[in-house]
Formats: sequence, structure tokens, C-alpha cells
Amino acid sequence: MTPAILFLETQHATFTLHQYDCTAHDDFGAHAAAQLQVPLAQVFKTLLTEGEQGAVVALVPASNKVNLKRLAKAAGMKKLEMMAPAKAERLTGYKVGGISPFAQKKRLPTVVDASALQHSEILVSGGKRGLSLGVSAAVLQRLLGAVIAEIAE
Repeated sequence: MTPAILFLETQHATFTLHQYDCTAHDDFGAHAAAQLQVPLAQVFKTLLTEGEQGAVVALVPASNKVNLKRLAKAAGMKKLEMMAPAKAERLTGYKVGGISPFAQKKRLPTVVDASALQHSEILVSGGKRGLSLGVSAAVLQRLLGAVIAEIAE
């Protein structure tokens, strides 16, 4: 049981659990998609960014990269850059490859790529490697106050 699962349960959110063997050391999204036999575009990676005005969480399909200019605009910030993995781990309380958008140490502004709306459910990290959570974009918006915007490229 991870903090992300506990959070979703306490919020009475609708979600599904997807466990798989995680042997990857990088490209965790592609590995999860292959193991779970789902399209890569349906698996979203949780990326941490930072700028002068603070940190922002970006959720983008594992098949894409985040466009930092579009992300900054969607978050109402001037400029963002990728956060160092060690700092992301300290800030969220999760290990890289298992950073969930839910139940991080500190609630951060979150932006979800608009392509999430094309799926009834997307997969995000469940808080540890080898565990994904299936949630709708509406759940992300409601529980995280997430902004939906075109931030992937």
C-alpha cells in the first residue's frame, strides 16, 4: 500500500491497480506499457520541473516529451526547467520511476497533457516501480486541481 493508493481511497476516487514486474532502469513508461500491454500514449509519466516561482508537476504520455515553454505558460510561470532526479525524490517522497502525482510530500501545481482526455483511463505511477494506477483526467483535475493543457511534443 503506497501513500498514493491510500490518498485515492480516502478521497473515494475511482481507480484501478496495475502491477507488473519492473526490471527497467530507465524509460519506465515504455517498460510499463509493454508489461501491461497498453498503448504507450495511455501511460503518463510524472515529471518534476522548477523555476524561479517554484516547482510544477507535468503529466505527459510516455511516448512524448514535455514542452517546457507550453508547460510554463499553462502553469502561469515565466520559465521552467527539468528538476534533478535527486531533488525530485526529496520533494515528492518517491523514487524516480515510481513518482506518483498523488500524495506527494508537498502538493504542487500539476498540469496534465490534453491528450489524457482522449482516454477513459490513463495510467500514472502508483508510488513505486512496478505499480500503476488507472485514473481519468477528471479524477486528476478534481483531486489535484490539475490544469489540462497541450504540453506534450
